[in-house]
Amino acid sequence: MILSLFSSRSSHPLADARELKRRIGGLPLDNAFDALDQVSAWLKSLHPADDLPLDLFFDVLRQIDEAAQPHLQRLAREYLNSARASKNEEGRLWTSNHGYWAQVSDLYAQCIERFIDKPKDKASVALRGDLPLVSARLIAALATQLKWLAYRYSPVNPDLWADLGHAYLVADALEYAEKPLRLYPDRRMETTVAQQYLHALIREASSIDCLTPPEIESVDRLSEYFLPAFVLSAESRPDSVYWIDTASDQPPIRLALQAQEMSISTRFFSPGTAPQALEALMAKVQAGEIPVDLNLGRQSTAKQLLPVLKHLTRYWAPHPPLREHPRHPVKNRCAVLHGFKNCHATLGGVDGAAVDGANDSAASENWWVENVSFGGFGAEVDCARNDWPKLGALLCLQPDGGQNWVLAVVRRYSRRSTTQARVGIQSLSRQATSIELFPLKAGINTISPLSSTPAIWLGEGEASDEVRIVLPANGFNLQQDLRYAHDNKRSVLTPIALEESGSDYQIGRYREHSVIPA
Repeated sequence: MILSLFSSRSSHPLADARELKRRIGGLPLDNAFDALDQVSAWLKSLHPADDLPLDLFFDVLRQIDEAAQPHLQRLAREYLNSARASKNEEGRLWTSNHGYWAQVSDLYAQCIERFIDKPKDKASVALRGDLPLVSARLIAALATQLKWLAYRYSPVNPDLWADLGHAYLVADALEYAEKPLRLYPDRRMETTVAQQYLHALIREASSIDCLTPPEIESVDRLSEYFLPAFVLSAESRPDSVYWIDTASDQPPIRLALQAQEMSISTRFFSPGTAPQALEALMAKVQAGEIPVDLNLGRQSTAKQLLPVLKHLTRYWAPHPPLREHPRHPVKNRCAVLHGFKNCHATLGGVDGAAVDGANDSAASENWWVENVSFGGFGAEVDCARNDWPKLGALLCLQPDGGQNWVLAVVRRYSRRSTTQARVGIQSLSRQATSIELFPLKAGINTISPLSSTPAIWLGEGEASDEVRIVLPANGFNLQQDLRYAHDNKRSVLTPIALEESGSDYQIGRYREHSVIPA
């Protein structure tokens, strides 16, 4: 862009190319927070800068946005690896990232609005060639806000979906939605406005509310990687799975719920060849190979990536999974405690004794169950006074008036407001029993209580010769046979496979054999 065409009468300090270059060059390289604070102040100064010609306004915004990217990426990495960070530090990381994308999307939207208001203005004409980049960055900024809200399972303001749809429709109407471009200078792959919009739709359709933030980031990267395989169209195709009204404020919807009357703003999308490409990638990862062109943004192992790939094979399939069991609305209070130690103690322990360190006060917490199904519950949680209902948390629940405790796991989590959250809970067993496991040593028939491991026998969802056992974290050992006494018999357990790992527990499958009368 030829800066000599810009008006030189603007008093804004960033209108001077040398001053802008000096400020960007002075951003601290060793403090991303300070760098983003300075960038935020510059962006804030652009909000009332109507005296800046539109093409100059965009050029300043573009350079500031590009200068901010490495600092944003650094803070995003810190957030996704902030398992040991304090709540204040985690909150600061989230606010810096989410706040930036909200701020920059407003400014890119201003570029579009100013162009639409005065399309024949000299500066608008000069900007026209850059409109695809303006729209693509606008959609990317809005979609990134959605991602950061997903990291916190926060409610989404419908205006975000309305703004996304509007930005896409403008690009489509001006016939540049399919024009190839490079979103940022460091991006190797070209993209289009339509692909950026589709990227947001794919992530939304991937059921990310049951994933952790690092897994959500992996879904985002994989969605970008497989983006060319998906299909966005104005007509419903035989393989279309989702549809969206781009003029509405609603997210994409399964085609099974298709409205009777479609409008010109309706778009459909299908997985195209993504399922086959995903299966091929999963085969490589299972063999221990992660393609060098698969940019996951962090050091990921095959073990970390495989669960995400398996999740996506279900939701990117031509026929994504429907709810397995119907829900029935209820309104019932239940007592809840969480954590392996508390669950083991509550489900009986050894001779009814609680495990050392169990937090008995946790059982006094109450949740409101809103619906039940054969497979679990949906409940409302007061998240203003506690923040422990994490995905994968092990729970014991007992409905008011009931005598039985249900062992369960939190599978979904979404905030309805700053004080209320909704959790989806999968029932593991309604007859779980606490037991003690003992390592089996060759030539030794006696059992020493000093070597015991607390565990929970599920007693449901097992094959005839198998049992499923919940153990403490790192308790599963594929090389170690175990003995346990239950229902007046002693059994030998041979490990088969690790089924699941949580923050403080593991679920293993064992073959039960060599039954010895007690």
